[in-house]
Amino acid sequence: MHDFLYRLARPALKLLDPEQAHRLAVVTLQRGLLPATASADDPILATRVFGLDFDNPIGLGAGFDKHAEVIDAMLGFGFGFVEAGTVTPQPQPGNTGQRLFRLDEDQAVINRFGFNSEGLAPFVARLKARRAGTPHRGVVGANIGKNRTTEDAAADYETCLAAVAPLVDYVVVNVSSPNTPGLRGLQARAPIEALIGRVLAARDRAAPSGAEGAPKRPPILIKVGPDLDEDQLRDIAEVTLDTGLDGLIVGNTTVTRPPTLKSRWRDAEGGLSGRPLMGLATDCLRAMYRLTEGRVPIVGCGGVASGEDAYVKIRAGASLVQLYSALVFHGPGFAVTVKRDLAKLLRRDGFASVTEAVGADHR
Repeated sequence: MHDFLYRLARPALKLLDPEQAHRLAVVTLQRGLLPATASADDPILATRVFGLDFDNPIGLGAGFDKHAEVIDAMLGFGFGFVEAGTVTPQPQPGNTGQRLFRLDEDQAVINRFGFNSEGLAPFVARLKARRAGTPHRGVVGANIGKNRTTEDAAADYETCLAAVAPLVDYVVVNVSSPNTPGLRGLQARAPIEALIGRVLAARDRAAPSGAEGAPKRPPILIKVGPDLDEDQLRDIAEVTLDTGLDGLIVGNTTVTRPPTLKSRWRDAEGGLSGRPLMGLATDCLRAMYRLTEGRVPIVGCGGVASGEDAYVKIRAGASLVQLYSALVFHGPGFAVTVKRDLAKLLRRDGFASVTEAVGADHR
């Protein structure tokens, strides 16, 4: 029903500025005007990753719910996990001018938000209110970033981590957005090694291992981009294994532009996501799985627009899969379709679980 209603509403939404349309969607979800309809998940989709139990491996990527406003609403649409953020320590408006572009002909999106954030205070307040409310379901993550003008990037990540660690199930350190100057430079070996060390230490201070009554220590993941070369991927893989990082998200948006793009917005400044990103992001995921020898759980992100896409990510090495841009073209209930088709593909190929299929292409 939601997909039908979305198809009816989409022509009107296309008349709005894309950012205004997104804000309208969030407000509609906040007010409960699109009630949850997701049913129980197919048992074949259940999986355990990072020590966390997921009813299904399909998650909502960061960027949709930047301010932690509609976590439970999106879980109600069938996502196995929802990642809120990116949040920065202090409020910041992000970039000016138009910063979200729909590439309808390409089923793609370009954004140049630049970590627009209300800051930690309201983000944390909403997470606390959610914890204090009625029993909640699903796995929730927080995606954290740095303020644009901060010189000591690790200090911003430490601040965010200390605030959100007791309130979420996992934390993602975003070092790969192309819209914050200098951010992607943190993916180089020396900076990312130092950053991971400080973030893990901050996590241990926020939730000491074994301390009686201490909050649970959330897994820490690093989100890296799809534009890295083989040497850069190898450096990140080695640092990940050496430091004991809990996992990776591969990847983020890309600054490259495939020659196949048709939309008039194809050369807009910012990071490209959506269907054209699928091949590039999956190649990066496949390489990272190989370089980490399958020893580190990876969340596959970028270009997922069908159950088959999710299955390709899993076979390439993803333990979990995220989508976001596809919702622009298919509506908030699209996760149900992706899960249904993924379950069929797993059974078709003789897998009894998602876990069995992870990395199948490498065997």
